[in-house]
Amino acid sequence: MTPDVALPAVAFPGRWPGAAVPDTAMDEDGRVLEASVREPDRFTVIFDRYFGQVHAYVARRLGTDIADDLAAETFLIAFRQRERFDRRNGVVRAWLYGIATNLIRRHRRDEVRAWRAIAKLPLPVPVGAPEDRIAAQVTAQGASRELAAALAKLSAKDREVLLLVALGDLTYDEVAAALGIAYGTVCSRLSRARRTLRATLEDPS
Repeated sequence: MTPDVALPAVAFPGRWPGAAVPDTAMDEDGRVLEASVREPDRFTVIFDRYFGQVHAYVARRLGTDIADDLAAETFLIAFRQRERFDRRNGVVRAWLYGIATNLIRRHRRDEVRAWRAIAKLPLPVPVGAPEDRIAAQVTAQGASRELAAALAKLSAKDREVLLLVALGDLTYDEVAAALGIAYGTVCSRLSRARRTLRATLEDPS
C-alpha cells in the first residue's frame, strides 16, 4: 500500500499549524457526544461531521485500501467509549484522531516500508523552496524521493506529530490532546521532524 500524501506547507517553519475549530463548535461536539450516551442516534452528528476528515487522514498515511476499515473502526470505538469522554477536559475531534492514530500504529511497519519504497522510485523531484517541495504529492505516480526518505527516517513519535499537523490539520493543542502528551512535547517533536526534513530536502546527499 502506498500512502497518497499531500503535505501542506502549513506544518513547517514560519507557518501556523492547522486551523483551529471554533470554540462554539468544540462545545457543541462535546454536548452532542454527551447527549448521545442517553440518545445513541445523536452520535450520527459526530459521525457525519468528522468521518470524512478521519478517513482522509488514514488514507493519506496508509493508502485508500485500508482507510475504510480503519475509519469505520475509529468511530465504532468512539461510539462504544463515548460515555468515557469528558468534554470539560477534551475536544471531540482530537479524541477521534487519537483513536485513529492508535489504530494506525498497528500498521507502522507497513507505513515505513511504503515511504522507503517511494524513496527508491526513479521519479523527478519537485524544484523550489523546501516548503514547496514538501507540499508536492507523495504517490506512486509522482513522488518526492527525498521527502519519502526523510519521513521514513523520522522516529515514529516525531512522524505522528508531524502528520497529525500536516495531514490532520490539527492545532498543537489538539495534537497534544490526541496523543495524550504535553504541548511542549508536541513542539519539540515537530521541531525535530522539521529539522530532519529540511536537512534532507536541502542536502539529499
